[in-house]
Amino acid sequence: MGHILAIDQGTTSSRAILFDGDLTITAIAQEEFPQHYPASGWVEHDPQDLWTTTLATCRAVLDQAGLGAADIAALGITNQRETTLVWDRTTGEPLHNAIVWQDRRTHDLCHDLKAAGHESRVTEITGLLLDPYFSGTKLAWILDHVDGARARAEAGELAFGTVDSWLIWNLTGGAAHVTDATNAARTLLYDIRQGAWSADMCDLLNIPMSVLPQVRDCAADFGHVSADLLGAEIPILGVAGDQQAAAIGQACFRPGMLKSTYGTGCFALLNTGGTPVVSQNRLLTTIAYQLDGVPCYALEGSIFVAGAVVQWLRDGLGIIEAAPQSQTLAEASDPDQPVVLVPAFTGLGAPYWNPECRGAVFGLSRNSGPAEFARAALESVGYQTRDLLQAMQADWGDAGETALRVDGGMSASDWSMQFLSDILGAQVDRPQVLETTAMGAAWLAGQRAGIYPDRDGFAETWALDRSFAPTMDATLRDRKYGAWQRAVAAAQAF
Repeated sequence: MGHILAIDQGTTSSRAILFDGDLTITAIAQEEFPQHYPASGWVEHDPQDLWTTTLATCRAVLDQAGLGAADIAALGITNQRETTLVWDRTTGEPLHNAIVWQDRRTHDLCHDLKAAGHESRVTEITGLLLDPYFSGTKLAWILDHVDGARARAEAGELAFGTVDSWLIWNLTGGAAHVTDATNAARTLLYDIRQGAWSADMCDLLNIPMSVLPQVRDCAADFGHVSADLLGAEIPILGVAGDQQAAAIGQACFRPGMLKSTYGTGCFALLNTGGTPVVSQNRLLTTIAYQLDGVPCYALEGSIFVAGAVVQWLRDGLGIIEAAPQSQTLAEASDPDQPVVLVPAFTGLGAPYWNPECRGAVFGLSRNSGPAEFARAALESVGYQTRDLLQAMQADWGDAGETALRVDGGMSASDWSMQFLSDILGAQVDRPQVLETTAMGAAWLAGQRAGIYPDRDGFAETWALDRSFAPTMDATLRDRKYGAWQRAVAAAQAF
C-alpha cells in the first residue's frame, strides 16, 4: 500500500506515473491523442480521447510495475487547465468536443465585455483578465452554440468541468462532480478571495450555477476510482492544475519562490503567500494551492508557445525530425545571423495579452537557414520568460532575488537553460526530478494518505541537478533583448 498513482493529463498526451513510498518514480506510461483544429484559432480535443488515454495509461503503468490497484494507497491528478467540457449528468455523454485552453474563438465576446467596461471588476473578483484563454467564455460559447444546451443547463441536466472534473466523473462512475481550488481559479467564475463561485461572474457570462462542480482543497477526498476500472477502489486524494502542481513539485512553498515550466507553453508562478497581489503589469493573480482551507496565492505569467515552437520546427517547417535536434542545430548556427522569431501562433500571452497578434520572423538574410531558425525558436522562449520575470519584479520586488526553478521537457536542454540564464542575467536551477508536475499531484495525494512528509519535509527532498549561471556579456544581453522588444512591437503593429 505504499505506492501513489499520479495522472498527468496534458495538452498533447496523457500519462500515468507511479511513485513509491520514497517519492521515487517506478514506472511511467504515456499515450498521445489527436488535436483538432476545426477553424482558424480553434483548438479542440475529443473528450473520450482524454478519458480513454488516461485509463489506458493507468492500466499500462500498473502492468509495467507488476502491481495491482490494491497496492495503490491513493491517486493524484494534475491536468491541462482551462480546457472546457460539458456533459450530460445522467449519461455522461459530452455535448461538444473539449475546447482547449489555446482556443481563441471567444475573442469577440471578450472584446465586447472589455468595451463595456467589465474587465476591472472581473480582475477584482477572479484575478484574471478578459481573454479567450479562460474557461468561462468557452462554457458560455458551448451553451449558446449547441442546440438545446442552455435550456438543459438551466434545467440542471448538464455538468461543466475542467479536465480534472471530467476525469474524476469518469473514474468515479459519475459519483463525484468536483474540482479543486486551483482549477476553479482559472475559470473566470471563481472568487479567489471569498473561495466560492461568484454569482456576479456567472450573471455576467450567463452561466447557470447548477452546472458548476463542488470546489475542494488540493488535498481532499475527491471520491474513489470504481473497482471495475482498475481492479479495486482507489481513493482520489490530490488534485491541482498542472502549473500549480509543478510549483508544488518544485517545493515553492515560501513567498518569493519562483518556478517556470516549459511544456507546450511556458508558465511562471511566483508564490506571494496568503495575500493576493494585484498586478500592475497584466499578470494573473491566482491560487498557487489550497491546503486545510487556507489558500496560498501566486502571480502567474503565461506564454502560449514554448515547447510548441519546437513542434513547429518539426511539423510545420520539417527542419528537424525530433526535438533534441533543435539544440544541435542551434549550436551550429551562425551568431552573425541574428534571426528573431516572435512565435505568436495563437496570439501573445502575458504581459501583452494580444490575441490578434500572429507570428513573425525578423532579421532574415540570404544565409539564414534551418540552424538560424532553430536558434531563434529556442531563444524566443528565453525572451518571453524575461518579459514575464520583469513584470513580476515590478509587481513583487523580491522576484529578481530568487533563483528560477525550471522543469518541463525543454528544461532538459542545457543549451536552452544556459541561454535562459544568460538573457535573464540570473541563476536557473534544474532539479534532479523533472517530473515535477506529476510529483506535485503525487505529493498531495500521498501526504493526504499519510505516507509522504509535510510541506517542510517534502521541501527538504528537493535536489539540484544543475545550476546555470549567466556568462553572456551585459552589452550583448541588452542588445539581443532590445532586438526582441522591437520585434514584438513590430509584430503587434502588423
